[in-house]
Amino acid sequence: MNLKEAITTRKSVKHFSYKKVDWKKIVRAIDYARFAPTAGNKFVNKFILVSDEKKIKELATASQQEFVGEAKYIVIVTSDEKKLIQSYDDRGKRYAPQQAGAAIQNFLLGLTEQKLSTMWVGHFYPEQIHRIFKIPEKMKIEAIFPIGKARNIRTKPKLKEKLENYLYFEKYGKSKMN
Repeated sequence: MNLKEAITTRKSVKHFSYKKVDWKKIVRAIDYARFAPTAGNKFVNKFILVSDEKKIKELATASQQEFVGEAKYIVIVTSDEKKLIQSYDDRGKRYAPQQAGAAIQNFLLGLTEQKLSTMWVGHFYPEQIHRIFKIPEKMKIEAIFPIGKARNIRTKPKLKEKLENYLYFEKYGKSKMN
């Protein structure tokens, strides 16, 4: 699969096949995250791959989203902004989520390449997840990703915004290049 195909076919999925996927494919996708850009070459993200059914149900409760509990695997992404704050002062607080977003995008494209699906879940109660997985308090939970093969459910394709609706030239609001 080439990059354009991975980018344009990646989609968010809430309904997964009941079959377990090969966890090694998920690990391959996680490996792509380490090639994302980093501030000062400091990789501050950690990934937790979860397959325990009881813990997955607890994640569904912590996120208040039932579909999370239907996945066979979940990946939790964390970051440690303190490493970046030590090097970049308050700017490190901004760099950590930027870095997490870049790593997550690589991870999502890796899942697409492996023909796996997920949904980016950003709503959850972090204190519950910290407790369940014994995540150190200094680590920020960036997102959770239930993972599986997409179940064949017919949905209307979501229309993507046209490029000309969000691309400007030289200054904000200028829609034509000279």
